[in-house]
Amino acid sequence: MAQEYEQLLLKNQLCFPLYACGRKIVSAYTPYLKPLGLTYTQYVVLMVLWEKESVNVGQLGSTLRLDAGTLTPLLKRLEKDGYITRARSKEDERVTVINITQAGNALKKKCKDIPAKIACSNSALTKDEAQKLYKLLYKFLEESEC
Repeated sequence: MAQEYEQLLLKNQLCFPLYACGRKIVSAYTPYLKPLGLTYTQYVVLMVLWEKESVNVGQLGSTLRLDAGTLTPLLKRLEKDGYITRARSKEDERVTVINITQAGNALKKKCKDIPAKIACSNSALTKDEAQKLYKLLYKFLEESEC
């Protein structure tokens, strides 16, 4: 390939290893989440709700960096499964508030060991390397204009 197209080589793209690693990590969760009937995205929604109990769709989207078009179908599914409720805010009916249910909170106990299982399966990085990568990724998310 001509030198003027060097920037188009896959090996020169930061986005590709991030994309491939993201897919690999998410797929590592499947054996633990599938028996619970959850996708990875539903799992991270529940993680936010386990922490906050109640959040509006805008806050949830901002926290997870997901748009309403992505969130709406998975929230409908979580509601259908009885893990969350959705209701209009009393202060502003344009805002939809998501609340965790007792059934949603009960999943927390079933999921509590998943992070440790994922950490054990990730032997490619030392704990220190993983912490450095975590900090770098969040730095990129917070400071990048891409």
